[in-house]
Amino acid sequence: MEENKTVVAEEAVKAEAAEAPKAETAPAAEQTAHSMLNASVDPDKFDWDAFENEEVPGEDRQKVSEEYDKTLSKVVENDVVEGVVTAISKREVIVNIGYKSEGVIMAPEFRYNPDLKVGDKVEVYVETAEDKKGQLILSHKKARALRSWDMVNQAYNNNEIVKGYVKTRTKGGMIVDIFGIEAFLPGSQIDIKPIRDYDQYVDTTMDFKIVKINQEFRNVVVSHKALIEAELEQQKSEIISKLEKGQVLEGTVKNITNHGVFVDLGGVDGLIHITDLSWGRINHPEEVVQLDQKIRVVILDFDEAKKRIALGLKQLTVHPWDALDPNLKVGDKVKGKVVLIADYGAFVEIEPGVEGLIHVSEMSWSPRLRIAQDFLKVGDEVEAQILTLDREEKKMSLGLKQLVPNPWENIREKYPIGSKHTAVVRNITNFGVFAELEEGIEGLVHISDISWTKIKHPSEFVQVGDKIDVVILDFDEENHKLSLGHKQLLPNPWDEVESKFAVGTVHDGKIVSVSDKGATVTLDDDVEAFCSTKELAKEDGTMPVAGDVLPFKVIELKRSTKRVSLSHVRTYAEEKKSEKPAGEADNTKKAVKKINSNIEKTTLGDISELAALKSKLEKGE
Repeated sequence: MEENKTVVAEEAVKAEAAEAPKAETAPAAEQTAHSMLNASVDPDKFDWDAFENEEVPGEDRQKVSEEYDKTLSKVVENDVVEGVVTAISKREVIVNIGYKSEGVIMAPEFRYNPDLKVGDKVEVYVETAEDKKGQLILSHKKARALRSWDMVNQAYNNNEIVKGYVKTRTKGGMIVDIFGIEAFLPGSQIDIKPIRDYDQYVDTTMDFKIVKINQEFRNVVVSHKALIEAELEQQKSEIISKLEKGQVLEGTVKNITNHGVFVDLGGVDGLIHITDLSWGRINHPEEVVQLDQKIRVVILDFDEAKKRIALGLKQLTVHPWDALDPNLKVGDKVKGKVVLIADYGAFVEIEPGVEGLIHVSEMSWSPRLRIAQDFLKVGDEVEAQILTLDREEKKMSLGLKQLVPNPWENIREKYPIGSKHTAVVRNITNFGVFAELEEGIEGLVHISDISWTKIKHPSEFVQVGDKIDVVILDFDEENHKLSLGHKQLLPNPWDEVESKFAVGTVHDGKIVSVSDKGATVTLDDDVEAFCSTKELAKEDGTMPVAGDVLPFKVIELKRSTKRVSLSHVRTYAEEKKSEKPAGEADNTKKAVKKINSNIEKTTLGDISELAALKSKLEKGE
């Protein structure tokens, strides 16, 4: 209504100025016009009723109109000017730019700024000074668009906080209207905590910080998280500056992880490591605290530069070792639960926060080295004896085997040397077999005492778990070692070998294998012997092969090394040697007879020939 009044008044002034002659101006009218001219400086004192009732002469009306025009701003279309919000409704925002009429802007153009109020200054774009209805047409959106890129760069360079309207969701984040420009808000930059429902932010207005600009493609990236972090950092600095070691505070459990608990101390987080939650051993922090639980904690340490705070919960209670029964001593029996197993031993909790170690060597009297898992498992309830107790160092060692009799006491009476027993094979090594006579009593059957015949590895003779007959050979009571034998319970086959395969006797043997050094030969009764290469050739000069059966002569027999040496060559070479003298005698007789028959014809050359023959005979050729 006010703007319509203004338009009508202006038109009336112009009309009167053209029609009314100066001479007809009455003194009363002149006085009224004069007062109106003076009042034109202050529009609130202007007599609009007199002006509209044409009580002012035309010439004066023109002066009034001119004076009024001087009070109005010069409006240039397609220009951006600053205006003042005069009224706000759900559909429209009325803006006064100092022109004779006010402009109307649709309310959605201001949705990015929900805090807009009457009296706020806004920039508007003049689309038309007067439309067909005489209305001033303005646009805030276009004004923002024209200056948006400059405003964005200015805000980025000055590290300013800007308001933005979240328009819609997109892949990986949200689209935000900043100064009329569509900016990208990554999902990770919405809040400091993970966001599951992005839709809750659509159609809302938030504060943002411009974190990245691509000038070439005019891309803008904004962050709301950066503002939260900056605010939190400031809060952290203020809180940490007031902290002291040993200070007790109340906080709320904010997050629980495998390694500890994060506690909100009122704007700054502190970490309770899992080892500082309880004096006793726990598997997970959830055994002690729950999310959103309010707890009292003590400050153990803090780093003001890195904004890190180490908290403790167990430190608010008395250390269990300080409350341990003062009468407890070495040798006492205690009960507890296995809370941790390692290869070298088991930790047993006898009271919450008080643990003792049972080393694997204290779990059994058996000398055989094993791992703790062979004896115990986590959760087992056990009774043990205190072996050592150090209250200052808060350490305790326990033993299990001490609660059962030591089987090595009076071992010689129970297992005298020479006595025969049945044992169970527990372990096999390259050098022998460990056999258990009873729990805690083990002995070694050396590979040389397993069999009278030579074996390459004990596994050829027995397997783990097999029962084996043994005889006690020797003791080492101090080191809990026992020497056993198995072959001693069996007849020594070498007694029969020596009698049957005496040196010089000839036996048929089968060649098992041939190598560069000779051949392995099997004789009767599976007796294994060896024939070197030089003693192996056949009479025709060829070499035998595996599988051949030939006569062999025993040339050596060593009981200590259980070695039988053979020769095939000597089975035929010695026979030839024994036949050689008879043949040579006949030849000699013939030669002598020939010489005697021709003795009278002997010459010097004949004598030489005779001498050579004699020499050959003497040499046995």
